[in-house]
Order: sequence, then C-alpha cells, then structure tokens
Amino acid sequence: MTRKLFVNLAVSDLSRSMSFFRKLGFEFEPRFTDENAACMIVSEEAFVMLLVRKYFQTFTKKELCDTSRQTEALLALSCESREEVDALVATAVAAGGAHAMDPQDLGFMYGWSFYDPDGHHWEVMWMDPAALQPH
Repeated sequence: MTRKLFVNLAVSDLSRSMSFFRKLGFEFEPRFTDENAACMIVSEEAFVMLLVRKYFQTFTKKELCDTSRQTEALLALSCESREEVDALVATAVAAGGAHAMDPQDLGFMYGWSFYDPDGHHWEVMWMDPAALQPH
C-alpha cells in the first residue's frame, strides 16, 4: 500500500503563504484550494495543506502553536545537490522567510534551514546517494 502524506500548517495570510511557496517552485492543487485552505504539492505522495488559522482550529481542540516562540515540527525537504539546498534557502529568505540555523555539513549530508513567513521551521537537506546504499 502506498500512503500519501498530508501535513497541515496554520497560516495567518493564505495569499502571502501561497505566494511565498510559489517563489520556491511549489504548485497548488486547485481542487483542494479555496479561501480557507491551499493544497501545496510536494511530490506525488506528499502535500502540505496551508490552512487559515481560524479554519485550522476547527480540526483540533488544542491551542495553536505560537511559531514566533515555539517550534511545532521540523519540516524536512530533500534536494538533489548542496547547491540546490543553498539556492532554496536563499530564495526563501529573499521571498520573506528568515534564516533558522546555520548550514550544517556532515560530509555525507548537508543541510540548511529557514522559517517561512508564519514561522514554520523548514529543513532543506542533501544526502550523498552513496550514504543511502545498504552495506
């Protein structure tokens, strides 16, 4: 069975969030996008639902996280090269995001991170394909 992953994030301004992620190269599924939500396509099996905070709140009884002070998750995206990692983080910062952590180079893996305009923490990483091979 192949499962699809839908990550749901609360956003304060849906139009701003969609514009930000479009600048990073993401597209949206129009069938699941309206004034309350936008379905961002990450891959054939992974999606991020950007939900207006008030609408997001209808799916949980818990208080929403204040991402200006707390981290609710580390959202990790893979890239095909170190250069793509650097380019994606630079684009995110230029589009209204902010640096989260300094780049981390572990040799077999390289990563850098940014906060989107709503303060969600995105990790962007590349891993040497040889490191993924079974021993």
